[in-house]
Amino acid sequence: MSSNRVPRLVATDLDGTIVRSDGTISPRTIAALSRIEPAGAQLVLVTGRPPRFMRTIVAAVGNQGVAICSNGAVIYDMHADRIIAEQFIQPGALAEAAGRLRAAIPGIGLAVESARELTGDSRYEPGSWDGHAAVRRLPDAALFGRPAAKLLGRHPHLSADELLALATPALDGIVTVSHSNGTRLIEASAKGVTKASALADLAAGHDIPPGSVVAFGDMPNDLAMLAWAGTSYAVANAHPDVLAAVDHVIPGNNEDGVAQVIEHLFRRPA
Repeated sequence: MSSNRVPRLVATDLDGTIVRSDGTISPRTIAALSRIEPAGAQLVLVTGRPPRFMRTIVAAVGNQGVAICSNGAVIYDMHADRIIAEQFIQPGALAEAAGRLRAAIPGIGLAVESARELTGDSRYEPGSWDGHAAVRRLPDAALFGRPAAKLLGRHPHLSADELLALATPALDGIVTVSHSNGTRLIEASAKGVTKASALADLAAGHDIPPGSVVAFGDMPNDLAMLAWAGTSYAVANAHPDVLAAVDHVIPGNNEDGVAQVIEHLFRRPA
């Protein structure tokens, strides 16, 4: 997409992209995001967060736009404050994926993310990504017996990149696996469900082609979305694989890089 054309859809990741290191979204970024819908374009927040961790974000952006949550598994209408679509891992695939992960990565702890609750086995270690949430511990039959937005795996010492390298071949054909941070955590969604697949479906519903979409991200779970969008941007603090894959590298999340681009794309008349 030419830099002179106004995009019809702006898709941005949250944590590490527009959310700063202190967990806030700056006033400048909020003001930039507020330019998108009045210009006739769509704003889509695309995140690994479940809907229950979206309240502060929704309040900050003024209940505008749509959020793709849980790496594509849940579509959340921020105008109406309701979930409008779900694509969950079904129990058979969930149990199969759990067994394969435990066999491939000894010592891994597993948890299951739903739209409203986090449950886990005795090994799973919650962290900042989970909001240090209380984990309801369940036996395997109950833990893997219901559909889930995501299957999470955390290891005592292996990095997220190391976990992903081990998990990808082990889970091939069962679920889609990625990671969104460096805190020893991987995340799996239903087979074929990614940020990109959900964004493509959403855009198609509005007759918006990829060439009219700009996307911003920072982590491996953003790669498919960034590849699909007509124009892709990585913040300077992004994962090396993301920096190597995008059309443009912009200032980091603490420097309001995304806001700078949106201000340029949606320039107001002098």
